[in-house]
Amino acid sequence: MRKIIFLMLLFCSLKGVSQGKFEVVDGGIGDNYGQSVQQTLDSGYIVAGSTSSIGYGSSDVYLFKLDTVGKVKWQHTYGGTNVDMGFSVQQTKDHGYIIAGYTNSFGAGGYDFYLVKTDSIGNLQWQKTYGGANWDFAYSVKQTTDGGYVIVGGTYSYGKGNEDVYLVKTNAIGDTLWTKTYGGSGQDEGRSVWQNTDGGYFITGFTNSFGAGEFNSYLIRTNNLGGILWTKTIGDTVNQAYSGQQT
Repeated sequence: MRKIIFLMLLFCSLKGVSQGKFEVVDGGIGDNYGQSVQQTLDSGYIVAGSTSSIGYGSSDVYLFKLDTVGKVKWQHTYGGTNVDMGFSVQQTKDHGYIIAGYTNSFGAGGYDFYLVKTDSIGNLQWQKTYGGANWDFAYSVKQTTDGGYVIVGGTYSYGKGNEDVYLVKTNAIGDTLWTKTYGGSGQDEGRSVWQNTDGGYFITGFTNSFGAGEFNSYLIRTNNLGGILWTKTIGDTVNQAYSGQQT
């Protein structure tokens, strides 16, 4: 049984004037995984992942808030009686939080995209699932300029291949506005999504449908409705991209 150590070194405050150095150990006797961390507007930190130490099921989405020196202010779990995993967290415009991951406690298939919206102290406001009859895994979420959300991951329920990149756009309360899949006949997965300054989206992930290697980093640039503007593969053996940002 393991505890996950969350190590955060030399984080700058939002104003760029203070630095701290600390180490945080959080979790109980079960398995506890930290997958995403972001500095919050109060210069603390929000961390999302999963836990089998506390909660309702065999694994639950785990969210906890740290102050500026790493002290835990509050913690919450979300999910049902089966497996629920959190992979991405962002503070929202209303000072709440949005978490993306996957679940087989709820939804239509074996696993589905799982989107959780909370208030500023982690209380659940709403939760949604997206996907089909097979497996669908979400790895990244961002709030968009219209107040809604964009989520990316991989789907075995839709698309052309074994697994395809799956992009879901929602409104402010998580209702689906549109979905898109990208990829070929092999395995293609989206790991990070960003909204660009023109309103379109940039996705990073990996593919073995295209490119020179067994797996290549896969970059997808879309318009504001998910239509492809261009795609690129990078690498020559095994290369997988997990994060991207417009510069």
